[in-house]
Parts: sequence; structure tokens; C-alpha cells
Amino acid sequence: MIKVRRLVKTFGPKPVLRGLDFQVAQGEFVALLGPNGAGKTTFLRILATLSRPKMGEVIVAGHHLPAEAAAVRRRLGVVSHQPLLYGDLSAEQNLRFYSWMYGVSDLKQRMDEVLNLVGLYLRRRDLVREFSRGMQQRLAIGRAILHRPDILLFDEPHTGLDQEAAAMLDGVLREIAAAGRTVVMTSHDISRAADLADRVDILSKGVIAASENTDALDSIQLTELYRAVTRV
Repeated sequence: MIKVRRLVKTFGPKPVLRGLDFQVAQGEFVALLGPNGAGKTTFLRILATLSRPKMGEVIVAGHHLPAEAAAVRRRLGVVSHQPLLYGDLSAEQNLRFYSWMYGVSDLKQRMDEVLNLVGLYLRRRDLVREFSRGMQQRLAIGRAILHRPDILLFDEPHTGLDQEAAAMLDGVLREIAAAGRTVVMTSHDISRAADLADRVDILSKGVIAASENTDALDSIQLTELYRAVTRV
């Protein structure tokens, strides 16, 4: 579903991605780990068609970026640091707005499914500005999956969540993965990444420095590998 070769991204004279290679199969859940400044968010923004690389080949769902960005956006669901929700609208109204954008046909049924999945059905008529950070994050995930995208990109979705909200998010992510969606998630939490993902890739100095299936190494071994390749 995703194939990246020799990807280069710079900001002025500063290189961020330095010939990165990356590949994700259909239905695979990959967690992307790395220290602050390693380029995780920059890389996800390129996959999400929000930023252009300087060099390299990026193919998402059979489409080349950036030339075929419009076709790729229809296949994506994205959850970033900003929830991209309207605070003066209710949860239901937010989903209705995005359903019109994506042309969701079975609107009422699909909204109810999504609101139940993220645990917000009983709060569906409440204004989003009254929601906690965890509730907004859950609704942002609902927004991202509303149109049944083939690929989901999550940029550190657990950031700022309390333990209860994080556990709820884990359950939602597991259900998404069980439905056969392709998932790429950046994270700083090695143990959580090992628990949720099929594979962990470690980004360091602008390239993928290590890649391991999570059934091959436990979280302690992954932590040791992370420290070794990032020199933490």
C-alpha cells in the first residue's frame, strides 16, 4: 500500500530525511519510532500529501506523490496533533460535515457506527468545545475513519491523554487494525507500539535505522535496539 524510496526532505539547508526507504503492505500496522527531530511528523505529512519531498519516490495506494495527491487523499484518514474539528458544532454535526466532503452514502448508519466505536454516541449532540482532550482525540479518529479509508496515518495519537483515554484509544486502534486497514502510527511509547503494531521501524538521522516485527522482540529488547540505533 505504501512504498517509499530514497526520500529526501530539507528545510532550507537543513536535511531532515536523508534517502529514506520505507514499505508497508496492505493490512499491516507499522509503528514509527524515533527521537524528537528525527523527522517522524515530516515523513507522515509527506505521506498525507501535506508536504512535498525534495527528492525520492513515494507511492501510496498505487498513486505517485505529489503528482496524484488528490487520488491519494480519497484513500487516506489522518489524525495529527490538531484534531481538525469545529468546536461550535456537536460531534454529530462535525461528522456530518466531513461525510458530505467524502461523499459517505449511508450517512446515519455510518455516523452511529463510528460514534459507538469511539465511545461518543451518548455525547453525540454535545458541542466539541465542551469535550476533554481525550474525547476530542476519539472524535478526530472517528472523523478519520468515517469514509472507510484504506490507509490511516496517526501522528502520536496518545499525546496528552490520560490513562483511561489512552486505553480507550488502544481499543479503537485494535478494532481498526482488525478490520484490515493499513496503519502507520508515530509514537514515543515503545511498549505501546510493540503491543499494537505488527512491525516497529526506528527513524534516526533521517533514515530507517532498524525494522523489526513485534512478534520477534519483546518491549525490553525493542528498547535496547532503540537505544542502540538512536544512541540514546
